[in-house]
Amino acid sequence: MRVCVVGTGYVGLVSGACLAEVGHQVTCVDIDPAKVDAINRGQPPIFEEGLEAILARNAGERLRATTSLADAFAGADVALICVGTPFDGQRIDLSYVLEAARQLGRLLRDRDDWCVIAVKSTVIPGTTDGPVREALEQASGKTAGVDFGLGMNPEFLAEGVAVRDFMEPDRIVVGGIDERSIERLAALYSAFPTVPLVRTTPRTAEAIKYASNALLATLISFSNELARYCEAVGGVDVADVMPGVHRMKHLTWRDAEGRQQIVSAASFLWAGCGFGGSCFPKDVKALIAEAHARGAATPLLDAVIRINESQPQRMVDMAARRLGSLRGRRVTVLGLAFKPGTDDVRESPAVPIIGRLLADGAQVVAHDPIAIDTGRRELAARGVDAAAVRFEPDLRAALAGADAVLLVTRWPQYANVPALLGGLGEAPVLIDGRRQLSPQSYSNYVGVGLADVADAQLVTS
Repeated sequence: MRVCVVGTGYVGLVSGACLAEVGHQVTCVDIDPAKVDAINRGQPPIFEEGLEAILARNAGERLRATTSLADAFAGADVALICVGTPFDGQRIDLSYVLEAARQLGRLLRDRDDWCVIAVKSTVIPGTTDGPVREALEQASGKTAGVDFGLGMNPEFLAEGVAVRDFMEPDRIVVGGIDERSIERLAALYSAFPTVPLVRTTPRTAEAIKYASNALLATLISFSNELARYCEAVGGVDVADVMPGVHRMKHLTWRDAEGRQQIVSAASFLWAGCGFGGSCFPKDVKALIAEAHARGAATPLLDAVIRINESQPQRMVDMAARRLGSLRGRRVTVLGLAFKPGTDDVRESPAVPIIGRLLADGAQVVAHDPIAIDTGRRELAARGVDAAAVRFEPDLRAALAGADAVLLVTRWPQYANVPALLGGLGEAPVLIDGRRQLSPQSYSNYVGVGLADVADAQLVTS
């Protein structure tokens, strides 16, 4: 099948590359010539585990990139709209989606064959069969469902494991305005015959995406609220509680040998310093805003966001309680990316953490295996004085001389931090914001969801 992918961000490029990997002829479109050139050379313009290998196998063969939408769309059986949908705090910005629809509509005027236009960007329910349909029909002079197909095909790709998520999907959702559109989109995924395929309407497909992200975000905030309880009650570690929760029958299944296996969603039932990225914060806030605009209350999701937004400050407070004052103290922040396996720093807890540390007078050193450049740019974009931060690519050097170390991203490299600190002959307070490390691995350890021994001593003294 010939596929046109509009947009080469995380969703567009991973989707396009993986569709080529399973045998389709894919052309990706982007307005940035540098990104186009990199893709055609088989070099990913973003960091995503496994993506470089797929590009190397398919670039110049089943996958190519261009700045010309007309070139990419010519003869395409399916066009996937994979552009950004920013959220301004009130509503999502559909301008990129609608502009893509208008441009595709103008190209539809000169096509006599039938193709499907599908939205893959995350949009509020009613968008595909509403403003997107209107833009396509007005620009083309044609009728959706008669002259061309229209659908919504949400993505369920987690950054850092996006390639694996695409190649090993848990479900595929295709929402079409008619059966013909649905069948064309279903055929796009014929390489996954055993994967559950949900055939539905565009509006329902859009809602499935929002509901899925809202559920996972809720699991994280629930875990963080429970962590606060464990800290307050004392003698209970949330990191000991959660493995017991993971084994409940509602979160497990039995394999062919009868062994209990934990469902992947249980991984979101884990305390930390908050979720980030391009999806969870934006999508939950957009869902809330849309619900409120339509007169529906969302007290649970309101709380999900409030809890998440307060987690970075809790990390700073932990450091301040141990050090007495942050002014003039050297604090090392481990991790800028919002999660391991990616250089994406959008909505990363590290950004507000660093901002608040600087505001409190701390001297901040930041380390990340791959996200230093993107982290520096994101801090500046968020109004944080990036020039006041020392970005240190060497982990041992980043730790040297620290009064406090804040572990913010669960990079595997940080599993060795206790040993590195021991080798330096120093014992700064280590605040584990991801509960990656064992409390017994380090003498001066503080973890989210674990009562601080120093606090307990203060109470009893």
